[in-house]
Amino acid sequence: MALVPSRYGKKIELLVKVSSVPNMSRISFVFGSGANNQGISTVINGDLGTTAASTSVTGFHDAGTGCTYTETGSNVGVVKEKIYTAAPPPTVGCPSEGTGTTAATATQASVDAIAAWNNLSPASRPGGTDPGAGQLGSHVLAPGICKAAGGSFLITGTDVTLDAQGNANAVWVFQAAGSLTVGNAGAPRSVILVNGAQAKNVFWYLGSAPTINAAGGGTMVGTIIANSGVTFSTSGVTAITTLNGRALALNASVTMVNTVINVPAP
Repeated sequence: MALVPSRYGKKIELLVKVSSVPNMSRISFVFGSGANNQGISTVINGDLGTTAASTSVTGFHDAGTGCTYTETGSNVGVVKEKIYTAAPPPTVGCPSEGTGTTAATATQASVDAIAAWNNLSPASRPGGTDPGAGQLGSHVLAPGICKAAGGSFLITGTDVTLDAQGNANAVWVFQAAGSLTVGNAGAPRSVILVNGAQAKNVFWYLGSAPTINAAGGGTMVGTIIANSGVTFSTSGVTAITTLNGRALALNASVTMVNTVINVPAP
């Protein structure tokens, strides 16, 4: 797993300030089994972390001198802040990462993320409705809780719009026991925010691995917390896929192909 809690003052890769979700005020990590980048256009505007060893992170470098994580000529991703993992250090020239200290930060962040996962669950937040039998595309949604009656959500045919109705504190929670699929083959889809809606106030509680715009392109929004992995785009796709939010994979890895992640401001 990977993320950095607010008490460390970090703005990690897939993290967001969530005032409405205790223990998750500033988490921005990737969990479980690490993080993998493919392509040369991936940029994480924040930190990245995992509770796994540094060898589980591939295709990245961060701002630290010599802190490169198994990059090749065709797999080069930029983490604008810091990468947090367990030992060993990623390179001889980067002794400050892959240490007990970075591992402890990632471990505490994972505890906070699991707490957030439980907080977002149907057990903690009951009463969710399904506006389109699992299909969110084409809908304009007011703030509230949406729960996939069939187990999974789709945003495929068209985009989905979240309308805050002038309330900058409006919150959306999407709950699915299964997965989330965004986009069709050759047709990326986006989450559109209007009338004051903010990415930091959108949450996705997912029981299995989501796929975000396998064809590349499109803009996803919100904090994704998945019990399994998270995948952005597909190997070989050059179109940029964007996430304005965070991606937290509790028990597996996050895979990014030419993906830009923008952590929302607190």
